[in-house]
Amino acid sequence: MLNLKDLQEQGWRHGINKICCCDCLPAMRLIEDKAIDLILCDPPYGIGEDGGRFRDRKGGGHRVLPKGNWDKERVGKEYFNEIFRIAPNQIVFGGNYYTDFLPVSRGWIYWQKLMGGDFSDGELAWTSFDRVLKEFTYCNKYAGKKHPTQKPAELMRWILENYSNEGDLICDPFAGSFTTARACKDLGRDFIGFELSPSYCRIGEERLRQEVMF
Repeated sequence: MLNLKDLQEQGWRHGINKICCCDCLPAMRLIEDKAIDLILCDPPYGIGEDGGRFRDRKGGGHRVLPKGNWDKERVGKEYFNEIFRIAPNQIVFGGNYYTDFLPVSRGWIYWQKLMGGDFSDGELAWTSFDRVLKEFTYCNKYAGKKHPTQKPAELMRWILENYSNEGDLICDPFAGSFTTARACKDLGRDFIGFELSPSYCRIGEERLRQEVMF
């Protein structure tokens, strides 16, 4: 596991295909312009989904995840300045919470969750791609969730297959439990991901060691 000092002393490329436990803003400032092929991220929306007790959507009852204060408010425009500087293309989940920071795009992605009940029907991701809107349908009722806002591996692999190429360098500045990183490993993409929480970084290390992703 690397920290910000490691990246500052050894260069940010030392963090490629490794777990980087640090604030993404100073880490991204180490990266040269357009050195990343694609930013694929899910920043905090400021809606309070920051761990603790939550409902297990498949098994019933409740489970407890590492608690933090990362979803009390949105991240600032300075984060998006770096996201646009270091990569020519971006995909941002929860882009509907950040329309004041993002340019108009017709290339949104809609993830249809098939959850039913009182859950949201789906989620939106803003993209920089000049394409028609695309929908991915996948039921989110799965066990083994390690992060309150964790996306299914199937969703992230579908995005990478359709919006990147083998050998690309993908950056996830808000890595969480490192689903994007694991999907990159599965599909032959390089990754660099930043996560502030040591607890989630340890989860990411475990996921990347596994042969079969959960």
